Amino acid sequence: MKIQLTLLAFIMAFFSFKNSKAQDWPNLKQFQKANMALEKPQPDENRVVFMGNSITIGWLNSRPEFFENKPYINRGISGQTTPQMLLRFRQDVIALQPKVVVLLAGTNDIAGNTGPSSLEMIMDNIKSMAELARANQIKVVLCSTLPAFDYPWKPGVEPAEKIVNLNTMIKAYAQKEGFVYLDYFSALADSRNGLPKKYAKDGVHPTVEGYKVMEPMVEKAIDKALTQ
Repeated sequence: MKIQLTLLAFIMAFFSFKNSKAQDWPNLKQFQKANMALEKPQPDENRVVFMGNSITIGWLNSRPEFFENKPYINRGISGQTTPQMLLRFRQDVIALQPKVVVLLAGTNDIAGNTGPSSLEMIMDNIKSMAELARANQIKVVLCSTLPAFDYPWKPGVEPAEKIVNLNTMIKAYAQKEGFVYLDYFSALADSRNGLPKKYAKDGVHPTVEGYKVMEPMVEKAIDKALTQ
């Protein structure tokens, strides 16, 4: 009887954990405390929020010195897709009152991390985030999705051409709406439209050298957005 009760308790705890994860699908808890602890920006502060996935949070982990002593706030969550980012956009971007948001997203959607997703679906979510930012007087930098020839965690998806097509759509939308388009892809892609080893050992997540290529590009894009 005692063994049965212990097993029942384990099963209940397991499903309680699964339900709690399902209920926070966009991972709103990830930055809740950090957001609450963050002071309002100073009047002359050019606050920037970096919104994205593992590539964004990996930037902070690999190159913390890039973010130090700057009004840069990193709100990347590993594995996230654009619908998850859209659900947390108000909490993790708008509520922080930045002057600029740098949005880098799309590769996990193509990988199917949260289920099948068409390029049009990805663009709809990117557009919604950009429109929410504009409605709240936040300047927008739309980044090209980084090159990827294959995904180590989901081989066979053949993302390279899909990423090229998605970037064409992001660029066209940015130009149409007057947002800044940041073309990381052209600076990083190899002949296969993937990431070379020097820029990403696993073909997806940038190395320090990869981030060093991206850093002056994003700062130039932020400056451009601030002057618009």
